[in-house]
Amino acid sequence: MSEVPTSDGTRLRLARQARGLSQQQLAGVAGVTRQAVSAVESGHSDPSLRVALALARALGVTVEELFGPGELGDPVLAQPVATPGGPGSRVALATVGDRFVALPLHADMAARVGFGPAGGLVAGPAPGAGGQLPVRPIGPPRPTVVVAGCDPALPLLETPLARLDPPLSFTWWPCGSGEALRLAAAGLVHAAGVHRTDLEDGTEDRIPGGAEVVGFASWREGLAVRPGTAVRGLGDVARQGLRLVNREPGAQARTLLD
Repeated sequence: MSEVPTSDGTRLRLARQARGLSQQQLAGVAGVTRQAVSAVESGHSDPSLRVALALARALGVTVEELFGPGELGDPVLAQPVATPGGPGSRVALATVGDRFVALPLHADMAARVGFGPAGGLVAGPAPGAGGQLPVRPIGPPRPTVVVAGCDPALPLLETPLARLDPPLSFTWWPCGSGEALRLAAAGLVHAAGVHRTDLEDGTEDRIPGGAEVVGFASWREGLAVRPGTAVRGLGDVARQGLRLVNREPGAQARTLLD
């Protein structure tokens, strides 16, 4: 039986961990045994061609990327969009302009961003304020569009972008309008999704060099109240001493009420 040579299973382990899979879960997706995954990762066994193809397909990479010759790639320096986890934590990795950016996928950020595969693993301690982060890529970095904003429909862009030739990956960073504009101004995202209070609010001027603003939809702002509560305006809220649960400071939805 043909064998695929590999010095060790480090790349397989890193690719599996980057996707948040256990050995048993990867084995189930690939249709192999957990013992086979463990043996390859520990370096005790070289995978057969069938097993190598199945593992690569399950992880969304090529056999060459997973088991090809050569050492693991050196870490790249990336600007973190938010405070990252410690060494070994997962990040989405993308290029914006002429630099790499890293979007943490740990804890609550992973739940908000989604369950896409990581682009890299943190390879060193967290930097100081404004510092860059060493990240070890998981396979070759893919062209990725990074968008910040609060609209939960933004991930719907992933499918049409993937159908382009060549295809583009998509990463969404959930945040309010103010934070999205800050990230765009800092060159950490390609686009910022914002709510505008009017058509002349100076959104373009907040980004160095200006920006092109594309409008998608408009709607009326309202209040969601408990059943039986008589509220026809903010005056009723003040008279009844009601408490408002609102967006974070800097969000345009909050600015409208403030």
